[in-house]
Amino acid sequence: MKTKLSFEQTRVLGIFLEKEVTTPDQYPLSLNAITTACNQKSNREPVVEFSESQVQNIVDELVQLRLLSDASSGGRVAKYRHRFYGSEFSAYQFNQQQAAILCVLFLRGPQTPGELRTRTNRLANFTDVAQVESCLNQLAADQNGPFVVKLAREPGKRESRFAHLFSGEVNLAEHKESLAYSASSADNSELAQQVADLTEEVSQLKAEIASIKQSLGIE
Repeated sequence: MKTKLSFEQTRVLGIFLEKEVTTPDQYPLSLNAITTACNQKSNREPVVEFSESQVQNIVDELVQLRLLSDASSGGRVAKYRHRFYGSEFSAYQFNQQQAAILCVLFLRGPQTPGELRTRTNRLANFTDVAQVESCLNQLAADQNGPFVVKLAREPGKRESRFAHLFSGEVNLAEHKESLAYSASSADNSELAQQVADLTEEVSQLKAEIASIKQSLGIE
């Protein structure tokens, strides 16, 4: 059974999953390191501006949920590690590939399998997109889940995106309305461009006709 988490909690948890692998020499993480990583301008969607006090509250909540633990070991600076996966005492028994996918979904929102393959390259190894899709299917069909859901394909996109379900069910109706609006906007934008192109073409033709009349001495 998965625990329902807030957006803020998934952002912090995603930081732990990422930094444990990408900067192991700086892990476990201090409060300052967690805050800095949460507020990164790259590889984050959306970009946030959490204060250290906000992050401390989120960390405390995740400790109470037994998804983080204090790893200070008597040091002057408090440090924390995750308990999300990785041992028999962890909250979940994900493998590294599954955890990498969830990490990116926590930090960057819904992603296509192709995007996930590219954006998990520092976290886990996938031989191809088909392996990513297989992993997503496992997460969607897990007996303790589902942990991810496949969203409707966006207009003009070849792949559908996947979203995590740790913050509750995705409102598919709202998602479809958003896609319909995007499609409508795209159609309107294309129509506006066509009108602009035709207007420019007419102006050029008028200029050419005026030039011909002038050369022929026609008023």
